[in-house]
Amino acid sequence: MAISSQAIRLPILISMKNVFFCTNNCNKRYIMTTCTKLEKVLERLEKNPFFEKYANKIAKFQQTSPDEFLQRVENEEKKIQGRKVTVHLSRSCHIQSSWMFPFVMTRTQPWNYVKKRNFSDHAMKSIYITTPIFYVNAGPHIGHLYTAVLADTIARFNAMLGHSVFLCTGTDEHGMKVQKAASNVTLPIPEYCTRVSRQFQEMCDVFDVEYSKFIRTTEERHQKAVLDFWNRLEKNGYIYQGKYSGWYNVSEEAFVPDKDVVKKNPANINEAYTESGDVLEWMEEECYKFRLSSFKNELKHWLKNANVIEPEIYHTSLIPWIDNLQDLSISRPIKRVSWAIPTPSDESHTVYVWLDALVNYLTSVGYPDDSFRKFWPPTVQVIGKDILKFHGIYWPAFLMAAGLELPKKLICHGHWTVKDKKMSKSKENVISPFEAMHNFTQDGLRYFLLRHAVLHTDANYNNLKIQNVLNSELADTLGNLFNRCFGKSINPDGIIYNSAEYINILKSKIAHKNVVALEELSEKAKEYYEKYNLYCTVDIVMNMLHIANQMFHHHRPWELSKAKDSDSVKQVEAVISLALENLRVAALVLYPIIPKLASNLLDVLQVSKSNRTWEDTKPIHLTNASNETRHVLTQNILFFKKIKN
Repeated sequence: MAISSQAIRLPILISMKNVFFCTNNCNKRYIMTTCTKLEKVLERLEKNPFFEKYANKIAKFQQTSPDEFLQRVENEEKKIQGRKVTVHLSRSCHIQSSWMFPFVMTRTQPWNYVKKRNFSDHAMKSIYITTPIFYVNAGPHIGHLYTAVLADTIARFNAMLGHSVFLCTGTDEHGMKVQKAASNVTLPIPEYCTRVSRQFQEMCDVFDVEYSKFIRTTEERHQKAVLDFWNRLEKNGYIYQGKYSGWYNVSEEAFVPDKDVVKKNPANINEAYTESGDVLEWMEEECYKFRLSSFKNELKHWLKNANVIEPEIYHTSLIPWIDNLQDLSISRPIKRVSWAIPTPSDESHTVYVWLDALVNYLTSVGYPDDSFRKFWPPTVQVIGKDILKFHGIYWPAFLMAAGLELPKKLICHGHWTVKDKKMSKSKENVISPFEAMHNFTQDGLRYFLLRHAVLHTDANYNNLKIQNVLNSELADTLGNLFNRCFGKSINPDGIIYNSAEYINILKSKIAHKNVVALEELSEKAKEYYEKYNLYCTVDIVMNMLHIANQMFHHHRPWELSKAKDSDSVKQVEAVISLALENLRVAALVLYPIIPKLASNLLDVLQVSKSNRTWEDTKPIHLTNASNETRHVLTQNILFFKKIKN
């Protein structure tokens, strides 16, 4: 196949975007270039079908000096467009790092990646979705479950769109808190970790979290990945040996700035507390440090994209942290934290638990083997607001320093409270998902958590509210409509009629309203899923089903069935077919949220596995899809049993 000259010139321009260049001047500084004109050029060039083929050559061009590189860009633009594009390395076009040291010229260029876009919204994409790995200092609670099922729902939705999806979750098993927790129950640390890790894996299995990988940080291959990542940071010049003095948050296993210390213990000058009550201890120790402060400008540049962290409230909250960045201690003396991974070159120190934990996202997809690039970078990383700093500041800075592409999006959510109070062991109000499911079922609990929570604020767990929501929506609205369709008086043979044949039979306003709601559901629900507004998705499904119930009641098929004339019979069949089409579409739209219940309903409606994609959420009368008249195989089906006190 002949290759165009434009395709050969492609890599020269691509590497101007979001890439650092090492200059040859005496300042030995790094420059990140983001020029508006080149951004527009890239938008056009990335549509070139030869882009992927030549992308691997881009790194070589990144080794070029800025002056030579920019000259190439100008020359190539003259040839391609017949006009000169002037590239200005002004303040608006680059960000300078604030530090330098003599060996900067010999180290590997940081963050030398190229962003690859998919060429079509309809093309199959590799989607990588993560939950944070759960800390094993205690067993799972409903907050952990919510994070897991939220990520699972996003993954299932993307799978319905036809994408190749990889979902990872797991457990974080190193650090001082794990040491203490194992000691409290008098178990060897490895045995304790395995026991609690199994509880989290069981939680995922029981609640249908369809993970591709459940990772444990005590796995040998994860430790290999951590050491490789550390060596990358060290080789690139971002790790140095130093000393740290400051207040240490025992709960978060992290040093905190003085501004977060709100009160000191008068009985012990080496102890203080945060505003939330976390215990702080004063520590002074030798450690290895990461040059986090050098990424202040780069992090601000990354956060210029308001969509990289959602909702907006969490995106905004990161900026003040960046303004006060200090170099980060990334090791602990082994005599203080022995249950951790020893640093590669100094076994008297262990790797900071958060550096260790964050690398799991790489390990899960195969790092350090090159196979990890199939799904890298993460498409969506689901996190709780309490770990936003680690994922929104430390994690992108680590990746920049290692020369790896950054996550495309962080989805942050609030906490779950119980009767409007924070869950706490001391208050004895921690809700175990295993106990809660006995009252509300697995899918019932999934449904409530995803239906009730709003990302930008905390959500409240209340038994009475859960019961009311599940009874009203799953039992009465959805379940009742299903039961009506197979009532003995109107559909004794359990027939599922071809809805496309009956769509024009009913002439009432409520029937028309129902058809409109049915036709609009797919696009509206897709939009809400893509914005992670799951409660809105459920709202519009329930609204459609409410209308369907009203339509059913308006036409009173139990009375029409008493007449034997053909028009009455046809109307009864039309009412049933429209209601069943509502149920089919509702089950497909709700499948990412309640996979087991939705699958059971689709099985009863005899919807084949191949017809459960997002495209199938459009009503059959609009798609001309095959829908032959069928019979229900099982009678007396109870979709969702009403919950009693």
